[in-house]
Amino acid sequence: MPVAPSLLPTALSDLTAHVAESGNITLADRYGLMAAIFDESISDEERFAIDRLLRAVCRGRFKLVDELSVVM
Repeated sequence: MPVAPSLLPTALSDLTAHVAESGNITLADRYGLMAAIFDESISDEERFAIDRLLRAVCRGRFKLVDELSVVM
């Protein structure tokens, strides 16, 4: 039986802040977004935040990078 992904309480807000600061969406960020999309308990506000991130990627505001994470 597959295990459903679950998010930490501040994971999505931390992810959006990190992406906005760096301008890059890492592989780890993409896995976090995927887990958030499959999480049925996220709020409408969190879903809108995911939609805004994805629209920004389509418009070229953020760059997808193949790094696992960015170490600063």
